[in-house]
Amino acid sequence: MIWAYHRRNSANGDAEAPARVTVLPDPETGPITTSGAVKSVQEAKVEMPADVYRQMWKPEYLERLARSYWAFLTNVSLGAIRVVYEPSSRTVVFISRRLPLLRFRKPEYTTGPGLGQVTWRIERGLLVAPNGRGQGMLRITVRSDAPDDPSEDACIHVRTEVSNFYPFLRGGGWFSRIGVRIYSATQVRIHTWVTHGFLRSLARLDLPRSPVGALAAHGEEMDDLESMQDGTAGN
Repeated sequence: MIWAYHRRNSANGDAEAPARVTVLPDPETGPITTSGAVKSVQEAKVEMPADVYRQMWKPEYLERLARSYWAFLTNVSLGAIRVVYEPSSRTVVFISRRLPLLRFRKPEYTTGPGLGQVTWRIERGLLVAPNGRGQGMLRITVRSDAPDDPSEDACIHVRTEVSNFYPFLRGGGWFSRIGVRIYSATQVRIHTWVTHGFLRSLARLDLPRSPVGALAAHGEEMDDLESMQDGTAGN
């Protein structure tokens, strides 16, 4: 299913996309061991016309970027995986609420000159080991490089990161030696494929509106705002 998605997008070529995306090599995060937290990072460079950049470099679009991540996850799974919104949490479920894969706290937003960041802190879920509950996070960070010459393209660096995560699939004790291989061959690969697909999808700059709209009232560019740290419920 994911392979079909990548082939379809490669065939289309995104020739008419308003932005250009270059997925960067994944940074080295160290080997996955039989114990302790794991980390996964994926990055991309997004280039777009300066006028489009000025329209989108606003807190509202940071929230819409967060929304697009969840929407992409639902689309690529053909609706099998979706996000349940609650005032203080976001829960990624498989088919129904009876199968909560990951439960996050409400997102935290940070903005400042050249920076936008949204963080979801992990609470629990079927994919989280018991000793990892209340630890770990998923974070999307965007950093801008706006050109002085308006005729030149702007460049945004997008980074997705899962850190301090304790996977249930790895198991513990003697099984963890086998569990590391199972986790690496399944959940890690799927997460990497999906995240790379999400980053490539940003070439369309099709960021759906948030149903929450916590940051919609902030119309200024993020570079013009004082540093904002907002824990209100968004996406």
